[in-house]
Amino acid sequence: MALDANQRRVHLSDGQTLAYERLSLDVGSETDVRWLQATGPRLLPIKPLDRFIAAWPRLLAQAGAQPGFRLCVVGGGAAGFELALAARHALRRHAPEAEVMLVAGPAGVLPGHAAGVRRRAVRQLQRADIAILTQRAVGDERGVMLEDGQVVHADVVLAATGARPPAWLADAGLRCDEAGFVAVDAHHRSVSHPDVYAAGDVCCRVDVPMARSGVHAVHAGPVLAHNLLAPPRSAALAVYRPRRYSLYLLACGRRYAIASWGPFSAEGAWVWRWKDAIDRRFIARFSGGTLETDTEEAAR
Repeated sequence: MALDANQRRVHLSDGQTLAYERLSLDVGSETDVRWLQATGPRLLPIKPLDRFIAAWPRLLAQAGAQPGFRLCVVGGGAAGFELALAARHALRRHAPEAEVMLVAGPAGVLPGHAAGVRRRAVRQLQRADIAILTQRAVGDERGVMLEDGQVVHADVVLAATGARPPAWLADAGLRCDEAGFVAVDAHHRSVSHPDVYAAGDVCCRVDVPMARSGVHAVHAGPVLAHNLLAPPRSAALAVYRPRRYSLYLLACGRRYAIASWGPFSAEGAWVWRWKDAIDRRFIARFSGGTLETDTEEAAR
């Protein structure tokens, strides 16, 4: 795919070219694995998600057939935390002796969350027998190498190492921030091309600091929809105002979860049921029915 914002053209991979009057971008981001490339075929980024989902059954089969299988998750944010615990839960069924470790980096587990949330998260990782490594890591053909020179051998390295913009954005002609994400205003409209709007991971607000989170992508959706239809109706553009605190419900790989909301936190099976109900309602809105499969099944 390619975008020419100055000519209002989108060029698709199949050769088609689409002209537009207004464009909405919500294409997400890619996993930034630049410093893990030396890991080679052992590396499995969590994005693109379709590739990860396709590779997951093969990973479980490999773990079940290989004694001493070792899985390393790189990334101490919410994605890395949940992924490590989900992997441990799944591997207990397929390869009970497999080892799981989390390379969280110097900032530790769940940086940016309250101290109480981080303590709860560390306890859950320890209870699951997941080793926590608080050093930077780079790719190595044997797994990863920590900043002290130690090589951590791993059969598979799952990368949850933060976001980078899609490569084609660099040549799209849109103004972007220093990291390459589309710069948007309070209306989620491009600051350089008023006929382009963006929401979710692909964009960055220039007026207020806003974490790159699915919470904001969901809440900005109705604002984006209104603004896309506003010009023909001469309606005023709506503003998305991020809340001071966002609610995070962090799954712990079994019927248990941690709730994080600003300085407050809680955990338990009841948090998992709360999260499960929210997720089911959200998916049902777009699937035309009820989600039948238990969310825990996704880890199998």
